Amino acid sequence: MQSDVMEQNVKPKNQGTKQLFKSPVLEKLSRTHIAVPLIIFFSYSIALLYWSVTHTSLSVFQTSLLFFLGVVAFSWVEYNVHRHLFHMSTYTKLREKAQYIMHGVHHEFPKDKDRLAMPPLLSVTISTVLLLLLRVVLGDFTFAFLPGFLVGYAGYLAVHYVVHAHQPPKNFFRKLWINHSMHHYKHGDIIFGVSSPFWDYIYGTMKEKKASN
Repeated sequence: MQSDVMEQNVKPKNQGTKQLFKSPVLEKLSRTHIAVPLIIFFSYSIALLYWSVTHTSLSVFQTSLLFFLGVVAFSWVEYNVHRHLFHMSTYTKLREKAQYIMHGVHHEFPKDKDRLAMPPLLSVTISTVLLLLLRVVLGDFTFAFLPGFLVGYAGYLAVHYVVHAHQPPKNFFRKLWINHSMHHYKHGDIIFGVSSPFWDYIYGTMKEKKASN
């Protein structure tokens, strides 16, 4: 299998940024302060939970269980999107360009604080599509499950920001900081979990298992 071009050619720079789009509007929309998506998704989640309480017959236990399942589901999606989409093989020019816009630019400029989160307009669009699709599949369960999924995403954003914007913390975030730094600066083809290493252990992509192969 051909390796990602990004893994071979893009070297991380700890200063600076890069313009992705000629259009100043698109360029502006591709950036965000981390507080914006955090406020949006916590608010979105609270609104969905309020709707669940006032417009569905879900019990407190059902709501709590579905919320927890939503958080776990997001962690699995986070891992797989990062591994298989953001680090997809770039064997055509189109795939190379798409991969760079989605994630390669972040690997080249990992300290660019304006690109540590998906642009809010795109995030809200995806979340709304998810709401409509899950409503068809899960019915009222959606209003407890999706808030957990979105809170999982907000938690991921917070961890991702801490890892890239601050020095190694002296608390439980330290291990996550080290793991993600290894992914960026040493082994770009392993350690895909940002908010949790759980799925890396499940799928064998932690550095210890990689080294033993």
